[in-house]
Amino acid sequence: MASLKYMAGFGNEFSSEDPSCPGSLPKGQNNPQICPYGLYAEQLSGSAFTCPRYNNKRSWFYRIVPSVLHKPFNSIPQGNLSYNWDEINPDPNQLRWLPFKIHKASEKMVDFVTGLHTLCGAGDVRSRNGLAIHIYACNTSMENKSFYNSDGDFLLVPQKGNLLITTEFGKMLVEPNEICVIQQGMHFSVQVFEETRGYILEIFASHFELPDLGPIGANGLANPRDFKVPVAWYENRKVPTGFTVISKFQGKLFAAQQAFSPFNVVAWHGNYTPYKYNLQDFMVINSVSFDHADPSIFTVLTAKSTRPGVAIADFVIFPPRWGVADNTFRPPYYHRNCMSEFMGLIKGHYEAKEEGFLPGGGSLHSIMTPHGPDAECFEKASKADLKPERVADKTMAFMFESSFNMTVTKWGLETCNCLDKNYSKCWQPLKNNFNPNWKPNAK
Repeated sequence: MASLKYMAGFGNEFSSEDPSCPGSLPKGQNNPQICPYGLYAEQLSGSAFTCPRYNNKRSWFYRIVPSVLHKPFNSIPQGNLSYNWDEINPDPNQLRWLPFKIHKASEKMVDFVTGLHTLCGAGDVRSRNGLAIHIYACNTSMENKSFYNSDGDFLLVPQKGNLLITTEFGKMLVEPNEICVIQQGMHFSVQVFEETRGYILEIFASHFELPDLGPIGANGLANPRDFKVPVAWYENRKVPTGFTVISKFQGKLFAAQQAFSPFNVVAWHGNYTPYKYNLQDFMVINSVSFDHADPSIFTVLTAKSTRPGVAIADFVIFPPRWGVADNTFRPPYYHRNCMSEFMGLIKGHYEAKEEGFLPGGGSLHSIMTPHGPDAECFEKASKADLKPERVADKTMAFMFESSFNMTVTKWGLETCNCLDKNYSKCWQPLKNNFNPNWKPNAK
């Protein structure tokens, strides 16, 4: 395998060609009558042709044969992938899951596609409005198989095990504490090296972008230059036994056969690409006076809705940082929200729930369902000596936040057998500390 190479930047116009074929990228035009090396030109559009220039997304491929050269698609089993939000009654309770199970290879061979499990979501893939949250849990690589999502974008958050992702644009190695985004329509294949698990946020409308910084100014949060885009890499490989291309279309899986690898792009250019980002590069903004700032200051990527300031989904992280706020209850405050909040843990111990919320698990606090630190955290933080301290050292928790009112699937509530039925007990020891005789100078 060629060494992995990347270009840096977010949302820029890139161009790349495999160094073994210099000049394979046409100069001065996108679709010449005859492409260099006898290649085919093919465009991948991620937006309507008539979108304003600033958010028009497309890339041109120069490939050995076009992607249209496949046999008809046929329906294949869905497994635990689901977009039926009505299969089970909604549940407004606070929900928490223990680490999601990964089958051992000796028990069952599971690759990335067969290891997809839909946990919750809302909206409709056909009208391109909404989102879904999935868990992937796999133990074997995709062999002579690729996948593309006709319905939307995938944001992958690895928690256990590395992913070597081959795309039409090149290869990306994505490790825990990194994320990657595979946008709508992009072919990819996933190679794994051990039992592997992670989280996926899928959006059906728009694309992920960097949040506006407003009064923060020009710098802070995730910097565009820290996002990495793969460099062109191709394979000219015939597969006599058949290469399987899987399409997720209107929430269903379909497979087609072809006699060659789809990763045959020798050169490409455009601004519609897969990309990855290392979460340790996030520049944290935080309070240096008093009070606990809203979690929106930790937003890495956002998918905007048509309502100003309201997101289809935000990807938010809670990275290691310093806590210095004076006269403040420093952990997250008790809260009811007009957004749905799914949290996952990549590593470490989340500050507001150091017990029970485990790496590889998750929690869902639905719209207007109250939540906040457990009783142990409240007691500890209420009595803490408020000196500067490191928060979340060796920890990385994250949140998928959405304006959609998400429903949990039957797999999430019943089949996965990971639901923590004792979750609500973590708040039961909270005491009534009301003192009607309290004086302003009293502690």
